[in-house]
Amino acid sequence: MALALQSFATVKDASAALEASGTRYLGGGTLVVRAANEGDVSVSGLVKSTDPALSAIAVSGGTVRVGASVTMAAIGRHPEFDQLAKAARAVGGPAIRNMATIGGNLFAPAPYGDFTVALLALDATVATNDGERPIETFLAARDDSRAIVTSVGFTLPKPDSFRFLKVSRVKPKGVSVLSIAVVLEQAEDGTVSSARVALGCMADRPMRAKAAEKALLGRTLDPDGIAPALAAAAEGISPITDPIASAWYRAEVLPVHLGRLLLG
Repeated sequence: MALALQSFATVKDASAALEASGTRYLGGGTLVVRAANEGDVSVSGLVKSTDPALSAIAVSGGTVRVGASVTMAAIGRHPEFDQLAKAARAVGGPAIRNMATIGGNLFAPAPYGDFTVALLALDATVATNDGERPIETFLAARDDSRAIVTSVGFTLPKPDSFRFLKVSRVKPKGVSVLSIAVVLEQAEDGTVSSARVALGCMADRPMRAKAAEKALLGRTLDPDGIAPALAAAAEGISPITDPIASAWYRAEVLPVHLGRLLLG
């Protein structure tokens, strides 16, 4: 079945076109076009916007605003995003990264969406044509949303405070067994003063490991210090089972890989 593509100069006009039954927004196409090629007959038309703001990256005073159409490849080569490059490069191979967008990654179901895990750890906000909200709020309601994501905002992490790990069976571009992103800040005495831990594949979409975050506060980053966080890491998770790994396996290896990431 052929798909009709409508292109609009503004997000407002594209949003109006999405009110038609069977339409989907087209970002990089790595999700919606693949679904159509695999036989998803619920999609009869594609809508996109060519607004230049969707492809813009603005960095000012440590505050970042990334347009929804910015690709993983662009993130990976941007001079201000050295710490985030690893997360961007975890998304597929070069061909996929040249197409996959920030906005599209927010909608990627597990075991995909590795960059969204990083954004969740960064406590990002998601702007759409109907407002801006914390990324956790957006992710919780994304399946029922018809709004168009326009940009993502976050604060650049302090040097050496951001850590990311993707575990896969096939290197370097295999599908995730799990992914973990952590943003840590330490006091002068070396104890953790702030912690955000985000997990991929531990639910149907990226989630925060809030029990582990709480357990890290006031602790040192050594085996004894992180032990309570590793014990709490599984609280609230509901890992997926797919051809890559079972839910049981994902839950078993989570504390192992989180421990390695925390210990640097």
